[in-house]
Amino acid sequence: MGSFEVIGGKRLKGEIVPQGAKNEALQILCAVILTDEKVTISNIPDILDVNNLIDLLAAMNVKVERLDRHTCVFQADDVNLNYLRSEDFRSRSSRLRGSVMLAGPMLARFKKAFIPKPGGDKIGRRPLDTHILSFEKLGAEYVYHSDDGFFHLTTNGLQGTYILLDEPSVTGTANLVMAAVMAEGTTTIYNAACEPYLQQLCKMLNHMGANISGVGSNLLTIQGVEKLHGTEHHMLPDMIEIGSFIGLAAMTQSDITIKNVGHEHLGVIPDRFRQLGIQLNVIDDDIHIPEQDLYEVKTMMDGGVLTMYDHPWPGLTPDLLSIILVVATQAKGSLLVHQKMFESRLFFVDKLIEMGAQIILCDPHRAAIIGLERRYKLRGIKMSSPDIRAGVALLIAALSAEGTSVIQNIDQIDRGYQYIDQRLQALGAEIKRV
Repeated sequence: MGSFEVIGGKRLKGEIVPQGAKNEALQILCAVILTDEKVTISNIPDILDVNNLIDLLAAMNVKVERLDRHTCVFQADDVNLNYLRSEDFRSRSSRLRGSVMLAGPMLARFKKAFIPKPGGDKIGRRPLDTHILSFEKLGAEYVYHSDDGFFHLTTNGLQGTYILLDEPSVTGTANLVMAAVMAEGTTTIYNAACEPYLQQLCKMLNHMGANISGVGSNLLTIQGVEKLHGTEHHMLPDMIEIGSFIGLAAMTQSDITIKNVGHEHLGVIPDRFRQLGIQLNVIDDDIHIPEQDLYEVKTMMDGGVLTMYDHPWPGLTPDLLSIILVVATQAKGSLLVHQKMFESRLFFVDKLIEMGAQIILCDPHRAAIIGLERRYKLRGIKMSSPDIRAGVALLIAALSAEGTSVIQNIDQIDRGYQYIDQRLQALGAEIKRV
């Protein structure tokens, strides 16, 4: 298992280009199953989770042609359905939570699917109920087999219907949309997720011949079609990586320009960092963060402590709360972070406290941060990355800290951030992979 050795306290400078969006990639790649024609996808992030999904598609006998590390041509004209019952499929897919989104396309096109208990970050309960109960409403039947750990889903033909989701789950909505595009009749999904990545999926499916309206809202109407066709699709830049780089620049007092950010798709993210007192200059489609000695957290209008919390789009994505928490440790002022969606995502703060941060973990969902105002630097320690976002948050803390830090279990970081050590080295960071 690899580690990062980081010598902190260096001010960085330069330009950095965000990778393609991880969360979009996991949806888009599953959608190639819906057609037997060629689908070309560009701006694919070269990261562990995405590459594992591409390898899984290839193992299913989907033809994969890599034009380069970020562009692939897929053709699912000879899918091996027997492989889906194999131990190899169970092993591969159970390590990758995104594989659950293969179920919708498989049901739509082949009338059967198998969902293993999924892997991914250990950040709290992430039940499959929304996925499976939605498939049931479309006319699928399911049985859980404890002997192999699979949910077995079958249908004689999906039928469009009205579905009110119990939560606006992004992966649940994506899975349901991919199942409904080839169902007979009209499917209406209310309380649907409407994140930019979900919008991208709907736009791609419409280019393939689907009939989806209401894209960008929480009410989707899908008129089923008999067949989908090939297409070309370019992924958005990763908004989580963009937010991570904003936090990195602030914490290390660096002058960094983030190129080609797709600003119109970032929602409230820039404003949330401005509320922390961070200066952001939007220049065309770039974001410039100037070197800043001190940033001050805004207070509420009544003088109360600012609270930041996650919320379904267009609210703040939960994936950035770990970054925001770290950035607040060196701010002037206090912040309450309320992680509503996942009950284990704040448990990395013990490492930050060991580094010298002033944080009170109120309960599994809330942490109060008292900013150090740069009066005291964080200190380097040896630590382990518990999940993708906490791992990068700890990396940002290490880059701002005094002395040397060692971050273990960096496979978690590699799952979501491509060549992160090399790209940070290009900005002047002292980081090496051990």
